[in-house]
Amino acid sequence: MKVLRPTLAKVPWMLAALVLVAGVLLDRFAPQPYTGLPLLAAAPLIAGATLSFRSALAVVCVTCVVSVLVDVERGRPATPLLVDLAVVGLIGALALAVNRLIVRQRRDLALARDVAEGVQRAVLPEPPRKVGPLAVAAGYTAAQAEARIGGDFFTVQETPFGVRMIIGDVRGKGIAAVAAVSIAIGVFRQEAEYAATLVTLGQRMDEALTREAARSGPLSSMEGFITAVLAEVSADGEVLSLVNRGHPPPYLIHDGQLVRLDPTVPQLPLGLGLDDLTTADSVPADVVRLPPGASLLLVTDGVTEARDKRGTFYDPVASDGMRRRFSDPDAVVDALTEDVSRWTEGKRDDDMAILVVTRRHRAPRVA
Repeated sequence: MKVLRPTLAKVPWMLAALVLVAGVLLDRFAPQPYTGLPLLAAAPLIAGATLSFRSALAVVCVTCVVSVLVDVERGRPATPLLVDLAVVGLIGALALAVNRLIVRQRRDLALARDVAEGVQRAVLPEPPRKVGPLAVAAGYTAAQAEARIGGDFFTVQETPFGVRMIIGDVRGKGIAAVAAVSIAIGVFRQEAEYAATLVTLGQRMDEALTREAARSGPLSSMEGFITAVLAEVSADGEVLSLVNRGHPPPYLIHDGQLVRLDPTVPQLPLGLGLDDLTTADSVPADVVRLPPGASLLLVTDGVTEARDKRGTFYDPVASDGMRRRFSDPDAVVDALTEDVSRWTEGKRDDDMAILVVTRRHRAPRVA
């Protein structure tokens, strides 16, 4: 048998009607001097806060009529009748005013969210589906459903040295974080075309971010740095190089196995301006083989710092949902997103960015 359930759109109507009927019954059967006027007056308030203006106006008019009819049926004198009608009418007018304010605020909020989303998309466009020997997929999930803007970023770019990519996390939120993201991506896109190695690319990004910090003042919104993983896949797809600048390590997925690629030598985040004080020049990139069909999974700390109800951090390597064969990078993004959501029961404290590149079995011929 089919079970009928009220839709969410009908709930405000049902609630207003229920309150209205309860007010009539209380006015009719409650002992004097108790009346149902407070409940009658509550119906317009509910309608004003939850329904459209026309619907709320209809509820106000019906409530005024019901108030008069109830008083007439009880045989009340004209003065109490008019007082009750004035009370209901005044509250109804306030409810309609509240309705207009709510509608205006919702419209302004929707406009602000659309503008923020437009800025985010302009700064962080969707990566291409195919680049060189790689198939690409990406996902971004905000910590809150209302938030469409944050400090996680990624980009993929074909260069003379192979396909280069970056995933990073600005220490901050909102417009200030997006400004920092735009700088980081702009520097990456420029320097990725000319830096001979990933190590050099990381150093140039660090220098550019440090110069920007000096020009604009302390980057308090970023806490002064950006964590990132820079990766490079050779033109034939055989070789994968990695430089990790203080970011959660990436993962290699192949033949149903998932392996975390920890850096051989940990390095400092970008934007600190301390590369000259370290041995960054002597730290080579980590190099691994990328077999046909293998995927490189890059994430932000919204994945690795996701917790379950006991406070245990999520670990993709230990998850059964990630130890399987994936047909394409989109399947990896979907599986990881669902797995993290299951682990946290849908609750997250940080944005979550995912970038997956998969070496295609038949790479394009290199001229």
